[in-house]
Amino acid sequence: MTKRTFGVIGLAVMGENLALNVESRGFPIAVYNRTASKTEEFMATRAQGRDVKAAYSLEDFVQALERPRKILVMVKAGGPVDAVIEQLKPLLEPGDMIIDGGNSLYEDTERRTKDLESTGLGFVGMGVSGGEEGALHGPSLMPGGTPAAYQELEPILTKIAAQVDDGPCVTFVGPGGAGHYVKMVHNGIEYGDMQLIAEAYDVLKSGLGLSNDQLQAVFQAWNQTEELNSFLIEITADIFGYIDPDTQQSLIDLILDSAGQKGTGRWTVVSSLDLGVPIPTMYAAVNARVMSAYKNERVAASQALTGPSHTYSGDVEAFIPKVRDALYCSKMCSYAQGMALIAKASAEFGYQVNLPEIARIWKGGCIIRAGFLDKIKQAFQDNPSLPNLLLAPEFKQSILDRQGAWREVLILANELGIPVPAFSASLDYFDSYRRASLPQNLTQAQRDYFGAHTYERTDRPRGEFFHTEWLSS
Repeated sequence: MTKRTFGVIGLAVMGENLALNVESRGFPIAVYNRTASKTEEFMATRAQGRDVKAAYSLEDFVQALERPRKILVMVKAGGPVDAVIEQLKPLLEPGDMIIDGGNSLYEDTERRTKDLESTGLGFVGMGVSGGEEGALHGPSLMPGGTPAAYQELEPILTKIAAQVDDGPCVTFVGPGGAGHYVKMVHNGIEYGDMQLIAEAYDVLKSGLGLSNDQLQAVFQAWNQTEELNSFLIEITADIFGYIDPDTQQSLIDLILDSAGQKGTGRWTVVSSLDLGVPIPTMYAAVNARVMSAYKNERVAASQALTGPSHTYSGDVEAFIPKVRDALYCSKMCSYAQGMALIAKASAEFGYQVNLPEIARIWKGGCIIRAGFLDKIKQAFQDNPSLPNLLLAPEFKQSILDRQGAWREVLILANELGIPVPAFSASLDYFDSYRRASLPQNLTQAQRDYFGAHTYERTDRPRGEFFHTEWLSS
């Protein structure tokens, strides 16, 4: 039997599309799914005429692969990944490699890497972004592990990744859980981006009274701009134009306003708190999804709690560009927060992440791909020690030029009672970061008053701490 170059375990949406992607690039594959009927269905439909070997036991699956074996595991994060690894371990030989392509928590990846590398097996935790279409035609790939493991996989990964003007959207991210950490933050940025777009939509629709046809035209126009050209803006325009075949109404108006989440946004928030990195736009995005789940309570509250009842009476056409500017400013803050978090984690965990490379591999395939990622890449290339994206000359000027419009949009939203938590959090981030003095001198005084936590003084060197007996004066 001819041995296969690559193996895929797990034939859900992402797994089967990645399998077909690998095979289409000239690499014969073997596939296995715990539920045999899923494998049979895949072989009878999408794998027809392809160089795919189906296996119905893990033993047969492993034996179908050439050595060193390369096995991509695409199962649900957490316990299922551990279960597959434990089943595979006795069947593999030193040098064989397991790749976890799911959205695993980076700490789990660190643990698995140490465990498997100690037995002579290779392990790569690889973030994969792009959804169904990206998986099939070219995702953004974020592999972490050892350089040797990446070199073994590189000929395949560079072929299946999305291709952009400066190369394939894959790079060696760093050791251990680095790949999954970067993918986690990618998803945190994605949460922020989606919430910001939702708030722009709410201001345009609920505040300015735009119809869905007008919304589609606005987002199509925004997608042609250098600032907002992106996958999420593009699909948002498509969504506004979709008519439900059953009701002949705009489908967007029939979708319940209760958003789900799979955990990566929350993980990003938890990690930022652990590392002491402010990412308020992402906090707001996660909280907005949590709040949306309180649908029944919100419906009841809407009958009891009233807010402003007036509508916007100004020039709608003149205000639409201000919403665009507010969205762009907030988006800059979201990416700045994400890159700052990656930089801090890289230093803390020894990942040595190359920030320009991360911006580059996000240019294609992934959900947050956007035209301005080239500018982010250039900003970190020009100044590798850049502490915050907002300080890069172009981004600094962009936000300074637009902050007036940004503030006007928040004022209008507040006047009309439209919640804009991510817009607000982004502006608060900007205003906090740009101020030399914040009111936390009072916070420190309070902490010292009730808990003798001490404080530093502005008229003494940093690192000297003082305590006052506040009641004695």
